[in-house]
Amino acid sequence: MSQKTVVVGMSGGVDSSVSALLLKEQGYRVIGLFMKNWEEKNLDGECTSAKDYEDVANVCKTLQIPYYSVNFVQEYWDFVFHHFVEELKLGYTPNPDILCNKEIKFHLFFKKALELGADFLATGHYAQISSNSLLKGLDPGKDQTYFLYTLKQEILSKVLFPIGHLHKKEVRALALANNLTTATKKDSTGICFIGKRDFKEFISKYIPYQKGLFLTLDGKKLGEHEGMAYYTIGQRKGLKIGGPGDAWFVVDKDPDNNIVYLAQGEEHPALYSYELTATDVHWIGLVPTFPFSCHAKIRYRQPEQECIITETQPGMLYIQFTNPQRAITSRQSIVFYSGNECLGGAMIQKRGISLYEASK
Repeated sequence: MSQKTVVVGMSGGVDSSVSALLLKEQGYRVIGLFMKNWEEKNLDGECTSAKDYEDVANVCKTLQIPYYSVNFVQEYWDFVFHHFVEELKLGYTPNPDILCNKEIKFHLFFKKALELGADFLATGHYAQISSNSLLKGLDPGKDQTYFLYTLKQEILSKVLFPIGHLHKKEVRALALANNLTTATKKDSTGICFIGKRDFKEFISKYIPYQKGLFLTLDGKKLGEHEGMAYYTIGQRKGLKIGGPGDAWFVVDKDPDNNIVYLAQGEEHPALYSYELTATDVHWIGLVPTFPFSCHAKIRYRQPEQECIITETQPGMLYIQFTNPQRAITSRQSIVFYSGNECLGGAMIQKRGISLYEASK
């Protein structure tokens, strides 16, 4: 039987480094491939992608595997960042990581891997695959299936997640034991092209400030906001609204009139709803028969919630939860689970009536 070739998407982090290590130990012919998506210097004047590529090179030399680089800066701008900015302009809070996986990593990058003669593409995601089904990573604190729900089975049949069965501490231990230079490198956090910078400062380069009103739910003026793009449902920080009583939270947005609505209290009923509608539906495997009961989550770190899904028309879902959900946010993703399996997901169109509205 001929040796299988795996292209490992290497980011310069410990997860992809250990993925390459494990695959080589398993007898695959391993090729490291670095993907450059963003071209900008950080606050210290350093090009972070250059440092990441240097780390990739050092790891690949240690593992004695070939490595290459591919430049997708323009494609990332066209398919991910431009969409991100346009959604912000409309008052939404998009998730660029999900779009990057769909359009770049598991589309363009995947095609590049096949062009290099790969039988498989491997990445350092904390997820698992069984019979072309997408399963959660073993480490519950690191599971990344939420960001992978747009993958189809034909893609999963040619993808490997070598560290999905490991905990993060085990990954770092393997890197240390094998003298990989990324062993103690900090994990990247937040949106990749923003990094440690202030979000408002960064995004103001691309979206002009459009001040508007902070209003209470009964129309009382509380002050001025600096631009709708800088606020998301459930947000507390950065509002600069003081006064007596509980802290203020963003509970709604009116993009047409550039109004951000605030209410006091982390558990204010305006933040809660039992239902939502969703579009842009992706099922990894077979489309279920509706109505369909499963679990879902509306943000990455949220525990899964019981729900019933109904298809109101092709490509449009109505989701009703057993318990009210806090801060349902338009244009974020809702991802569906059955036990350990990620079934797919959809884009939240809008939440249903809030508990505040229902009580009036």
